[in-house]
Amino acid sequence: MKIIDLSSTIENSPDATPDFLKIQVDYHSHEDGAKQVETLLNVPRRLFRNDEGWATETITKLGTHDATHVDAPWHYNSEIGGTRAQTIDELPLEWFFGDGVKLDMTHKDEGDPVTVRDIEKELERINYSIKPMDIVLIYTGRDRFYGQPDYIFKGCGVTAEATRWLFEQGVRVMGIDAWGWDVPLNVQAQQALEKDEKGIFWQAHQVDLPYSHMERLVNLGEVPSSGFKIACFPLKIKDGSAAPARVVAIIDE
Repeated sequence: MKIIDLSSTIENSPDATPDFLKIQVDYHSHEDGAKQVETLLNVPRRLFRNDEGWATETITKLGTHDATHVDAPWHYNSEIGGTRAQTIDELPLEWFFGDGVKLDMTHKDEGDPVTVRDIEKELERINYSIKPMDIVLIYTGRDRFYGQPDYIFKGCGVTAEATRWLFEQGVRVMGIDAWGWDVPLNVQAQQALEKDEKGIFWQAHQVDLPYSHMERLVNLGEVPSSGFKIACFPLKIKDGSAAPARVVAIIDE
């Protein structure tokens, strides 16, 4: 069995990262741990191996969407299909383990979203038929920009129609190796302002469907088109709109 890690590393963000996107991890040394033990339990450090206490870390800043994560329907709208949208802790765990299929969209330019026809052509190329509960991964190659200041503006995105088509095939979890599932925010904003109408900005998110998608995946280039499992269990955050996840592809060899 081979396991490919599709998750970004949770680490301190570069200084240029906007504050609302920053991740901050504080590291506490073995020396710090020894002092804690001495203060808490009056146990001198000489009684520990190498005079060292425990090493720990504190995540002081981590948004639920700031690393590889799974979005819940609640992120898109408060109501989906006329009923209250589900939060991340309410979604069935069965959604997050299943057969994976990778659709190669690396030929798509920035802001040129994946359409239904794009998906159909790629499925024809790889000779695969999507079945209910498949986990579909959109491979764009934009993970190479992860951590760079313009990463937020990289990606082709997926149309609302393509999202709906996948849902109609029985897919409930989809994923992409870019900052977002829709076209980049700057492209969406320009198009929405030019037309001054609803249904353009965030159209794939707000397609009014109870589905989940993963964003900011990495290493999809190492995954075959099919014949593998995906495990992508999100953290159980009460009332969360999303949660970080350790997403992996599992390949039998």
